[in-house]
Amino acid sequence: MKEGEVRFEKALGELKAIVDKLEKGDLELDESLKMFERGVKLMAVCSKKLDDAQRRVEIVLKESGGRKAVREFSEGAVDPDLREALSEESGGEEKEDGEDEK
Repeated sequence: MKEGEVRFEKALGELKAIVDKLEKGDLELDESLKMFERGVKLMAVCSKKLDDAQRRVEIVLKESGGRKAVREFSEGAVDPDLREALSEESGGEEKEDGEDEK
């Protein structure tokens, strides 16, 4: 890891703390704006790291014929909140085994 690079877990933890503070509504406007700006930066860091991780997983799972082999993690391996968020993003539709991406 490069010096100064933020770990995903640390960025996500800080982002959650910022959201909690902003939701309480106890901060002055200037402080709220500073925290919001920091939160947006952290969200971008987390999003990039997740995108990079997804690309790495897709590379590892690529079959020899060039098709992606999509495999599900075991039920307990994915945080239920994350599973729900991902389901909402995809319109709540989960692909059946053997169903190809279009």
